[in-house]
Amino acid sequence: MNREGFMKLNKMALALSGGIIWGATIFLATIFLLLTGGQGETLSKLNAFYFGYSFSFLGSLAGLLWGFVDGFVVGWLFGLIYNAFAKEK
Repeated sequence: MNREGFMKLNKMALALSGGIIWGATIFLATIFLLLTGGQGETLSKLNAFYFGYSFSFLGSLAGLLWGFVDGFVVGWLFGLIYNAFAKEK
């Protein structure tokens, strides 16, 4: 298999998609557990990382915001590192 080069990633697109997906995941997981009567013991531990997060509706909004920021930064850094090692086509 001949690999002459890899396509570069769009860092902003990767950052936005990572932020949207991770923020929505935190938000929807919290809301799902609230609606189904779950205890939320595991999700409650996110308050150590996300300021203002709690296992509540208001806390899910904080989780949405911090999850977006977290996913955005990780996505952007992944794109940066990938592009640093990818060769141009």
